[in-house]
Amino acid sequence: MDRIPILRIGDLLLVTIQVDMHDRLAMTLQDDLTERIVRDRAKGVLIDISALDLVDSFIGRMISNTAAMARVLDAETVLVGMQPAVAITLVELGLTLPGVKTALNVEKGMKLLGKNYE
Repeated sequence: MDRIPILRIGDLLLVTIQVDMHDRLAMTLQDDLTERIVRDRAKGVLIDISALDLVDSFIGRMISNTAAMARVLDAETVLVGMQPAVAITLVELGLTLPGVKTALNVEKGMKLLGKNYE
């Protein structure tokens, strides 16, 4: 079964999505990420989607739901690396991603979470 790696950096978790997402993979990521937030007592989650050219409504909702779950588990989520076409698609689909902060790249996302690893 395919899985997306989740890396720990201090009290943050970094998820870099490098493959096209399908529904089952998105659900597996959601489950894995919530388990890791609890197990690692993570305070922040960075989700890098810079390699994604397309985000459909299911994946958009999955990101929003994952951020809501992370918030309930006391972790903040920042989505980084969004391509302009993805942003346009999310807006056209009416998905506003409440509770999800966005940043241009991982470095800016880490700063948004109050982390600076220079």
